[in-house]
Amino acid sequence: MNTLAKKVEYEPVAKKIDFTNDFLCLELTDGREIRVPLEFYPRLKKATKRQREKYEIFGMGASIHWPEIDEDLSVEGIVAGRPSRF
Repeated sequence: MNTLAKKVEYEPVAKKIDFTNDFLCLELTDGREIRVPLEFYPRLKKATKRQREKYEIFGMGASIHWPEIDEDLSVEGIVAGRPSRF
């Protein structure tokens, strides 16, 4: 007997962002929580606490924008652990 398991893939969707001194903490709508070192995102690392807290979630949760520091990150990139190019 052969049983096939259907692979289900979910697009990561941002729900909320928090920061510690050293990490960006991303909460997804599916319940996952991702922590990525701020070293990956130099603009966020250099930003003030107030600038980090002023973010906007776009594209039905697919991207995040920080207007005061002109930083844009994809949720997929954060989940994959891809550092910013800047």
